[in-house]
Amino acid sequence: MKGRFMSSMRKVGVIEDHSSVVLGLQAMLIDHPVVEVVASAGTVTDLLDQGFDLDLVLLDLRLSDGSSPTTNVDQLRAAGLEALVFTGAESPYLVRQAAKAGVLGVVRKSEPADVVVAAIAAAAEGHQVVTTEWAAAIDGDPGLADVELSPRQRDVLALYASGERADRVARMTGLSPNTVNDYLARIRVKYAQAGRPAGSKVELYQRAVEDGLLPMPEHPRR
Repeated sequence: MKGRFMSSMRKVGVIEDHSSVVLGLQAMLIDHPVVEVVASAGTVTDLLDQGFDLDLVLLDLRLSDGSSPTTNVDQLRAAGLEALVFTGAESPYLVRQAAKAGVLGVVRKSEPADVVVAAIAAAAEGHQVVTTEWAAAIDGDPGLADVELSPRQRDVLALYASGERADRVARMTGLSPNTVNDYLARIRVKYAQAGRPAGSKVELYQRAVEDGLLPMPEHPRR
């Protein structure tokens, strides 16, 4: 009887930089009858190297190794694993990347525990998990071509477009001013090639907002 029960368990791995998040997920699922967290790591490679037979992987969008959602999901799928994004990030750009790579859905860390558990249980059975936020991020701007920026380029763009001068961005990021200017030039070229003008600082700000690198501006209160 025990063997049959254990064989029905759905085993989940977590790719996440923060141990507190993993502990929270384990606590959420500790009494779940068929889903359990059995492994965690900070990168896809480290999780796969553990050799667990997993039914689902929970994947954060922003990892300290700078890897992209596309690369991570592709690596997981090549290993025969499906992914559910579990993240606090609110970047439509990264969400679109994950969606195009073929994840089962996106769940925010801010969701109530029962919502998170239900999403994990559904995804562990192979079901799609569609949330309003995910649908809005995917469908809200289908005409925007994705622009592949490195994590460092995204940092530079976010700081510069938010109003910082290039020399201050250099100090804040530990880069040289020449490197910052080179990054900005490359960023402008990439957006231009995608048909999204970014010649001026105002346009760079607009592109950064569109791709979730900066928050949407609040409407003034009346």
